[in-house]
Amino acid sequence: MTGLKRLTGLASALRALGALAAAGLLAATAAVPSASAAGAAGAAPEPKAPKEFVALDRVDPTILQEMRYTTEHNFVGERIDGYRQPVCILTRPAAEALHRAQVGLLARGYTLKVYDCYRPQRAVDHFVRWAKDLDDERMKKEFYPLVDKSRLFADGYIAEKSGHSRGSTLDVTVVRLPAAPTRPYVPGEPQVECFRPQEERFPDNSLDMGTGFDCFDTLSHTDDPRIQGAQRANRDLLRGALAEQGFVNLPEEWWHFTFKPEPFPSTFFDFPVARSSVAGH
Repeated sequence: MTGLKRLTGLASALRALGALAAAGLLAATAAVPSASAAGAAGAAPEPKAPKEFVALDRVDPTILQEMRYTTEHNFVGERIDGYRQPVCILTRPAAEALHRAQVGLLARGYTLKVYDCYRPQRAVDHFVRWAKDLDDERMKKEFYPLVDKSRLFADGYIAEKSGHSRGSTLDVTVVRLPAAPTRPYVPGEPQVECFRPQEERFPDNSLDMGTGFDCFDTLSHTDDPRIQGAQRANRDLLRGALAEQGFVNLPEEWWHFTFKPEPFPSTFFDFPVARSSVAGH
Protein backbone atom coordinates (compact mmCIF):
# COMPACT_ATOMS: atom_id res chain seq x y z
CA MET A 1 0.00 0.00 0.00
CA THR A 2 2.84 2.31 0.89
CA GLY A 3 4.44 1.71 -2.55
CA LEU A 4 1.14 2.36 -4.29
CA LYS A 5 0.71 5.61 -2.38
CA ARG A 6 4.21 6.67 -3.32
CA LEU A 7 3.54 5.95 -7.01
CA THR A 8 0.24 7.80 -6.87
CA GLY A 9 1.91 10.77 -5.17
CA LEU A 10 4.69 10.77 -7.78
CA ALA A 11 2.17 10.73 -10.61
CA SER A 12 0.28 13.62 -9.05
CA ALA A 13 3.47 15.60 -8.68
CA LEU A 14 4.45 14.97 -12.27
CA ARG A 15 1.00 16.09 -13.45
CA ALA A 16 1.31 19.28 -11.43
CA LEU A 17 4.78 19.99 -12.81
CA GLY A 18 3.48 19.38 -16.33
CA ALA A 19 0.61 21.78 -15.78
CA LEU A 20 2.95 24.42 -14.46
CA ALA A 21 5.33 23.97 -17.38
CA ALA A 22 2.48 24.21 -19.87
CA ALA A 23 1.18 27.33 -18.19
CA GLY A 24 4.62 28.87 -18.27
CA LEU A 25 5.04 28.03 -21.94
CA LEU A 26 1.68 29.55 -22.77
CA ALA A 27 2.50 32.65 -20.80
CA ALA A 28 5.80 33.04 -22.64
CA THR A 29 4.08 32.59 -25.98
CA ALA A 30 1.45 35.17 -25.10
CA ALA A 31 4.08 37.64 -23.98
CA VAL A 32 5.92 37.57 -27.34
CA PRO A 33 3.79 38.76 -30.31
CA SER A 34 4.00 36.87 -33.56
CA ALA A 35 6.16 38.27 -36.34
CA SER A 36 3.08 39.20 -38.37
CA ALA A 37 1.43 40.90 -35.43
CA ALA A 38 4.61 42.75 -34.58
CA GLY A 39 4.96 43.86 -38.21
CA ALA A 40 1.39 45.11 -38.31
CA ALA A 41 1.77 46.94 -35.02
CA GLY A 42 5.01 48.57 -36.15
CA ALA A 43 3.85 49.50 -39.65
CA ALA A 44 3.74 53.22 -40.30
CA PRO A 45 0.22 54.53 -40.95
CA GLU A 46 -0.59 55.66 -44.47
CA PRO A 47 -0.06 59.40 -44.97
CA LYS A 48 -3.20 61.52 -45.24
CA ALA A 49 -3.83 64.46 -47.52
CA PRO A 50 -3.60 67.95 -46.02
CA LYS A 51 -6.96 69.64 -45.43
CA GLU A 52 -6.43 71.70 -48.61
CA PHE A 53 -7.14 68.58 -50.72
CA VAL A 54 -10.58 67.36 -51.73
CA ALA A 55 -12.24 64.70 -53.88
CA LEU A 56 -13.33 66.42 -57.09
CA ASP A 57 -16.83 64.96 -57.03
CA ARG A 58 -17.43 66.69 -53.68
CA VAL A 59 -16.99 69.99 -55.54
CA ASP A 60 -18.50 69.04 -58.92
CA PRO A 61 -20.14 65.63 -59.41
CA THR A 62 -20.93 66.36 -63.09
CA ILE A 63 -17.31 66.14 -64.28
CA LEU A 64 -16.67 62.70 -65.76
CA GLN A 65 -13.85 60.59 -64.31
CA GLU A 66 -11.99 57.90 -66.25
CA MET A 67 -9.02 57.31 -63.98
CA ARG A 68 -6.70 55.36 -66.26
CA TYR A 69 -3.99 54.47 -63.73
CA THR A 70 -6.39 52.39 -61.65
CA THR A 71 -6.71 50.11 -64.70
CA GLU A 72 -4.38 48.19 -66.99
CA HIS A 73 -5.10 50.54 -69.90
CA ASN A 74 -2.06 52.77 -69.62
CA PHE A 75 1.48 52.86 -71.01
CA VAL A 76 2.77 50.52 -68.27
CA GLY A 77 0.05 47.92 -68.79
CA GLU A 78 -0.85 47.38 -65.13
CA ARG A 79 -2.51 49.17 -62.22
CA ILE A 80 -0.11 51.81 -60.92
CA ASP A 81 1.18 51.86 -57.33
CA GLY A 82 -0.76 54.12 -55.00
CA TYR A 83 -4.00 54.18 -57.01
CA ARG A 84 -6.40 52.45 -54.60
CA GLN A 85 -9.68 53.85 -55.95
CA PRO A 86 -10.74 55.57 -59.19
CA VAL A 87 -11.23 58.98 -57.59
CA CYS A 88 -9.86 62.36 -58.70
CA ILE A 89 -8.21 64.25 -55.82
CA LEU A 90 -7.08 67.86 -56.19
CA THR A 91 -6.26 70.85 -54.07
CA ARG A 92 -9.50 72.67 -53.36
CA PRO A 93 -8.58 75.81 -55.36
CA ALA A 94 -7.86 73.65 -58.43
CA ALA A 95 -11.10 71.69 -57.98
CA GLU A 96 -13.14 74.89 -57.63
CA ALA A 97 -11.50 76.41 -60.73
CA LEU A 98 -12.27 73.22 -62.66
CA HIS A 99 -15.88 73.49 -61.53
CA ARG A 100 -16.07 77.02 -62.94
CA ALA A 101 -14.71 75.79 -66.27
CA GLN A 102 -17.27 72.98 -66.24
CA VAL A 103 -20.16 75.42 -65.75
CA GLY A 104 -19.15 77.26 -68.91
CA LEU A 105 -18.75 74.07 -70.94
CA LEU A 106 -22.07 72.60 -69.78
CA ALA A 107 -23.81 75.70 -71.11
CA ARG A 108 -22.29 74.93 -74.52
CA GLY A 109 -23.27 71.25 -74.54
CA TYR A 110 -19.97 69.76 -73.33
CA THR A 111 -18.49 68.26 -70.18
CA LEU A 112 -14.97 67.84 -68.86
CA LYS A 113 -13.53 64.38 -68.28
CA VAL A 114 -10.43 63.74 -66.17
CA TYR A 115 -7.97 60.90 -66.79
CA ASP A 116 -5.65 61.65 -63.87
CA CYS A 117 -5.40 64.21 -61.07
CA TYR A 118 -3.21 64.09 -57.95
CA ARG A 119 -0.54 61.39 -58.40
CA PRO A 120 1.40 59.99 -55.42
CA GLN A 121 5.20 59.87 -55.54
CA ARG A 122 5.06 56.07 -55.31
CA ALA A 123 3.22 56.07 -58.65
CA VAL A 124 5.94 58.22 -60.21
CA ASP A 125 8.50 55.77 -58.81
CA HIS A 126 6.55 52.96 -60.51
CA PHE A 127 6.82 54.80 -63.84
CA VAL A 128 10.56 55.24 -63.34
CA ARG A 129 11.12 51.54 -62.59
CA TRP A 130 9.10 50.60 -65.66
CA ALA A 131 11.01 53.03 -67.90
CA LYS A 132 14.34 51.52 -66.80
CA ASP A 133 13.15 48.00 -67.68
CA LEU A 134 13.85 48.10 -71.41
CA ASP A 135 12.50 44.57 -71.90
CA ASP A 136 8.96 45.50 -70.85
CA GLU A 137 7.30 46.88 -73.98
CA ARG A 138 3.89 45.28 -73.62
CA MET A 139 2.04 48.57 -74.39
CA LYS A 140 4.51 50.03 -76.88
CA LYS A 141 2.35 49.69 -79.99
CA GLU A 142 -0.43 51.87 -78.57
CA PHE A 143 1.34 54.45 -76.41
CA TYR A 144 4.88 54.96 -77.77
CA PRO A 145 5.05 53.21 -81.16
CA LEU A 146 7.73 55.51 -82.64
CA VAL A 147 9.78 56.15 -79.49
CA ASP A 148 12.70 53.95 -78.44
CA LYS A 149 12.06 53.11 -74.79
CA SER A 150 15.66 53.96 -73.93
CA ARG A 151 14.83 57.60 -74.86
CA LEU A 152 11.88 58.09 -72.49
CA PHE A 153 13.90 60.06 -69.90
CA ALA A 154 15.97 62.04 -72.41
CA ASP A 155 12.89 63.00 -74.43
CA GLY A 156 10.99 64.11 -71.33
CA TYR A 157 8.22 61.52 -71.34
CA ILE A 158 9.22 60.12 -67.93
CA ALA A 159 10.78 62.01 -64.99
CA GLU A 160 11.57 61.25 -61.35
CA LYS A 161 9.24 64.01 -60.14
CA SER A 162 5.82 65.06 -61.42
CA GLY A 163 3.76 68.21 -60.98
CA HIS A 164 0.80 65.89 -60.42
CA SER A 165 2.23 65.02 -57.00
CA ARG A 166 1.78 68.63 -55.89
CA GLY A 167 -1.99 68.28 -56.25
CA SER A 168 -2.95 71.04 -58.70
CA THR A 169 -2.15 69.31 -62.01
CA LEU A 170 -4.55 67.12 -63.95
CA ASP A 171 -5.00 65.34 -67.27
CA VAL A 172 -8.32 66.27 -68.84
CA THR A 173 -10.35 66.34 -72.04
CA VAL A 174 -13.76 67.47 -73.33
CA VAL A 175 -16.74 65.23 -74.13
CA ARG A 176 -19.82 66.23 -76.12
CA LEU A 177 -23.16 65.73 -74.33
CA PRO A 178 -24.98 63.43 -74.02
CA ALA A 179 -21.88 61.38 -73.21
CA ALA A 180 -21.77 57.80 -74.43
CA PRO A 181 -19.78 55.60 -72.03
CA THR A 182 -16.31 54.42 -73.03
CA ARG A 183 -16.23 50.64 -73.23
CA PRO A 184 -13.99 48.81 -70.75
CA TYR A 185 -10.47 47.92 -71.81
CA VAL A 186 -9.81 44.19 -72.21
CA PRO A 187 -6.23 43.33 -71.14
CA GLY A 188 -4.34 41.76 -74.02
CA GLU A 189 -6.65 43.08 -76.72
CA PRO A 190 -5.02 44.12 -80.02
CA GLN A 191 -3.37 47.52 -79.80
CA VAL A 192 -3.71 50.40 -82.27
CA GLU A 193 -1.27 53.32 -82.45
CA CYS A 194 -2.42 56.30 -80.38
CA PHE A 195 -1.99 58.71 -83.31
CA ARG A 196 -4.20 56.77 -85.73
CA PRO A 197 -7.56 58.32 -86.77
CA GLN A 198 -10.05 58.42 -83.92
CA GLU A 199 -12.32 55.79 -85.45
CA GLU A 200 -9.40 53.31 -85.54
CA ARG A 201 -7.73 53.76 -82.12
CA PHE A 202 -9.10 52.60 -78.76
CA PRO A 203 -12.59 54.09 -78.39
CA ASP A 204 -12.89 57.14 -76.17
CA ASN A 205 -15.91 59.40 -75.80
CA SER A 206 -13.58 62.43 -75.87
CA LEU A 207 -13.76 64.93 -78.68
CA ASP A 208 -11.16 64.13 -81.34
CA MET A 209 -7.95 65.77 -80.15
CA GLY A 210 -5.74 64.24 -82.84
CA THR A 211 -4.20 61.60 -80.53
CA GLY A 212 -5.30 59.48 -77.63
CA PHE A 213 -4.46 60.32 -74.01
CA ASP A 214 -0.85 59.64 -72.95
CA CYS A 215 0.33 59.34 -76.53
CA PHE A 216 4.14 59.60 -76.46
CA ASP A 217 4.49 61.38 -79.79
CA THR A 218 5.13 64.92 -81.03
CA LEU A 219 1.58 64.98 -82.41
CA SER A 220 0.51 65.34 -78.77
CA HIS A 221 2.19 68.76 -78.60
CA THR A 222 -0.72 71.14 -78.14
CA ASP A 223 0.24 73.44 -81.02
CA ASP A 224 1.71 70.88 -83.40
CA PRO A 225 1.07 72.40 -86.85
CA ARG A 226 -0.13 69.07 -88.27
CA ILE A 227 -3.22 69.29 -86.05
CA GLN A 228 -5.80 71.28 -88.01
CA GLY A 229 -9.53 71.59 -88.58
CA ALA A 230 -11.87 70.06 -85.98
CA GLN A 231 -8.98 68.60 -83.99
CA ARG A 232 -7.39 72.05 -83.65
CA ALA A 233 -10.74 73.57 -82.66
CA ASN A 234 -11.25 70.89 -80.02
CA ARG A 235 -7.83 71.49 -78.47
CA ASP A 236 -8.46 75.23 -78.45
CA LEU A 237 -11.85 74.67 -76.80
CA LEU A 238 -10.24 72.72 -73.97
CA ARG A 239 -7.32 75.08 -73.49
CA GLY A 240 -9.50 78.19 -73.67
CA ALA A 241 -12.05 76.94 -71.14
CA LEU A 242 -9.33 76.08 -68.63
CA ALA A 243 -7.12 79.12 -69.24
CA GLU A 244 -10.06 81.38 -68.32
CA GLN A 245 -9.98 79.81 -64.85
CA GLY A 246 -6.24 79.99 -64.24
CA PHE A 247 -4.99 76.70 -65.71
CA VAL A 248 -1.74 76.62 -67.70
CA ASN A 249 -1.22 73.99 -70.38
CA LEU A 250 1.96 71.95 -70.76
CA PRO A 251 2.89 72.53 -74.44
CA GLU A 252 4.05 68.93 -74.95
CA GLU A 253 0.72 67.39 -73.86
CA TRP A 254 -2.65 68.72 -74.97
CA TRP A 255 -4.33 67.04 -71.96
CA HIS A 256 -2.02 68.35 -69.18
CA PHE A 257 -2.95 71.46 -67.14
CA THR A 258 -1.76 73.04 -63.88
CA PHE A 259 -3.75 75.50 -61.81
CA LYS A 260 -1.83 78.66 -60.89
CA PRO A 261 -0.90 79.77 -58.34
CA GLU A 262 -0.34 76.32 -56.84
CA PRO A 263 -1.02 76.00 -53.10
CA PHE A 264 1.94 73.59 -52.83
CA PRO A 265 4.44 74.66 -55.51
CA SER A 266 7.38 72.66 -54.15
CA THR A 267 5.85 69.78 -52.13
CA PHE A 268 5.55 66.30 -53.64
CA PHE A 269 3.01 64.24 -51.69
CA ASP A 270 2.73 60.45 -51.38
CA PHE A 271 -0.65 59.74 -49.79
CA PRO A 272 -2.62 57.10 -51.76
CA VAL A 273 -5.37 57.92 -54.25
CA ALA A 274 -8.30 56.86 -52.08
CA ARG A 275 -11.31 58.50 -50.49
CA SER A 276 -9.88 57.73 -47.07
CA SER A 277 -7.01 60.12 -47.84
CA VAL A 278 -9.41 63.08 -47.89
CA ALA A 279 -12.06 61.78 -45.51
CA GLY A 280 -13.65 64.64 -43.60
CA HIS A 281 -12.22 67.39 -45.81
